[in-house]
Amino acid sequence: MRALVFRQHLLEALSLRNMAASTRAANAAASNPQGPASVGPSVDSPSLQYSMILEHLIGDKRPVKGLNPAVMGGLPVPPKSDEQKMIERGMESCAFKSLLACVGGFVLGGAFGVFTAGIDTNVGIDPKDPLRTPTAREVLKDMGQRGMSYAKNFAIVGAMFSCTECIIESHRGKSDWKNAVYSGCVTGGAIGFRAGLKAGVLGCGGFAAFSAAIEYYLR
Repeated sequence: MRALVFRQHLLEALSLRNMAASTRAANAAASNPQGPASVGPSVDSPSLQYSMILEHLIGDKRPVKGLNPAVMGGLPVPPKSDEQKMIERGMESCAFKSLLACVGGFVLGGAFGVFTAGIDTNVGIDPKDPLRTPTAREVLKDMGQRGMSYAKNFAIVGAMFSCTECIIESHRGKSDWKNAVYSGCVTGGAIGFRAGLKAGVLGCGGFAAFSAAIEYYLR
């Protein structure tokens, strides 16, 4: 489509050049009865032709036309309805982001818990009788309990991190690496504070450093 538009502009410039050349030749012949010998530079010279074409293509004489996405090779974008705008606002809200992070953390934590239970040699073993070989049902039960425990922890951490990051980003009005660092500090401090002040400070620093490393790697 762009090639067709460029070709159309070129044809318009050539037609205008021919009209200008014929008009100037007629005026020169009418004003100079001695003939074309005393006329100055010819309008058909290559430099004059090139300059006239440039004026009609990129110069002041270039026709101004409205930018149509269909002509420029793109698809026209229809206006958004009120339902679409409402859905977009809902998807950009902190509640939806927190819910999405919670579900993703639950799935990831469950998979990680089942994986770690699968490679653990002590899974399903009864502490009262460690020499007895556990059954398949006991092994699967222990794997399910560990996977559920990991899933809950990952879901809580994901929801807290996503919610705090969204709130901090909305308050600061910026989207940069500092939001993740602040959110990691708040999340780690809140989780570690249950074990004491020292654990809260260590959790804040550890989560903040981990978030900064992830943001540096992603950006």
